[in-house]
Amino acid sequence: MKDKVVPIMEYVAESTAACLVTMVQGNLLAMTLGHLLVASQTGVIAGACTAAALFISNTEKRWLVAMILGLATTVVDFYVHPGMFGAVATEAIVTGIGAGLLSYVIGSAIGYFRRPAG
Repeated sequence: MKDKVVPIMEYVAESTAACLVTMVQGNLLAMTLGHLLVASQTGVIAGACTAAALFISNTEKRWLVAMILGLATTVVDFYVHPGMFGAVATEAIVTGIGAGLLSYVIGSAIGYFRRPAG
């Protein structure tokens, strides 16, 4: 059960973090509870969609996981709240790219540290 829940929590956290940082345009001091609630909505929905897509595709390729999470985050962010900067979809695209990169870096680091020594 733990092997199923931990990745979902990771996807939700990565998507939420990317959305939160993008929403406040990098100004972490501007974060409010409202920002956190909106980012959490994006994170939970995108994380669940990513977990479902990966379950169906049965893949563990890190680059594909990151790409799926980035795409899911972009789409969900676009529909959850209006963009705060740029054109209509600019913030959603930036958020998706951030979530994908964060997923790739964190997933690669976790994979590196889980390898057996030797």
